[in-house]
Amino acid sequence: MLVRLLYASRAVDEKTCDTVQLIMQQSRLHNPANGITGVLCHTDQVFMQVLEGGREAVNTLYGHILRDPRHKDVMLLDYEEITERRYACWTMGQANMSKINPSILLKYSPLPVLDPHGMSGKMLLSLIDELMATASIVGRT
Repeated sequence: MLVRLLYASRAVDEKTCDTVQLIMQQSRLHNPANGITGVLCHTDQVFMQVLEGGREAVNTLYGHILRDPRHKDVMLLDYEEITERRYACWTMGQANMSKINPSILLKYSPLPVLDPHGMSGKMLLSLIDELMATASIVGRT
């Protein structure tokens, strides 16, 4: 069974560039062997990540994420069984939301800033789909 999980969290410190690079390295090492794909979106203050894969693998990874000291205020925004992956081409794609055209954020949010804790999971998934369509997500398989 495949599932998709979306969560948001807040950065603990201001070294998010280093944190993001570490998360990306760990994802590229860990995710292929566990059948996990997804996208990490971030600013200097927040993280938003969508994970796809087998239920047990995604749940196990989310358990590790909840205990990760690099962030706080982890909030589950969406969790669902899926029939196919949306993000199969990335072991972990990445989008720096600070560099995104503000009009894309305004399409899904009251303000042109990423505030996943104040948005619905479905709206955030639509935002990620828009980022895919505009080639705003970078990454490699």
